[in-house]
Amino acid sequence: MHNKVAHTLARAFVRLGFRTLRFNFRGTEESEGTYDEGVGELDDALAAVDWLRSGEPDSPLWIAGFSFGAAIAVRAAAPAGADGLVAVAPAIYRFARNLDEQPRCPFLVIQGDEDELVDVEETIEWVNGLEPGPELLVMAGAEHFFHGRLVELREAVMAFVQSHS
Repeated sequence: MHNKVAHTLARAFVRLGFRTLRFNFRGTEESEGTYDEGVGELDDALAAVDWLRSGEPDSPLWIAGFSFGAAIAVRAAAPAGADGLVAVAPAIYRFARNLDEQPRCPFLVIQGDEDELVDVEETIEWVNGLEPGPELLVMAGAEHFFHGRLVELREAVMAFVQSHS
């Protein structure tokens, strides 16, 4: 939740006039519960969506995440009925490889080609296996935490969301 990429995603949506919510998954920092290999964390994400929608049920819902959070966002988008999805450096092969249902909303995946934690080739292979697939932006020279590239990341997210809102 306090990661600079998560902050960048939230700022992009705030600049576009969206209400945003960042939260910790179970067992992270001071949150209750224990890590659940992505199963309970999907429940956490869907509970957060329900809470957010309870305040403004008619507002468009975009789900965004980074790394583990991006994989959970991919899994949450279809059951949540998301209007859009942004997944940055998604840890797909560990947490979202076999989707029950593929997101059908506008969907952007951003991946650095020098990511030391999420293999760019695995991400490309996964994206190419989806039909219809998401838009994929591979940022040359970017590593997992997008050091020195956060403005570029934010602008790419904003441009995608604006083009699909």
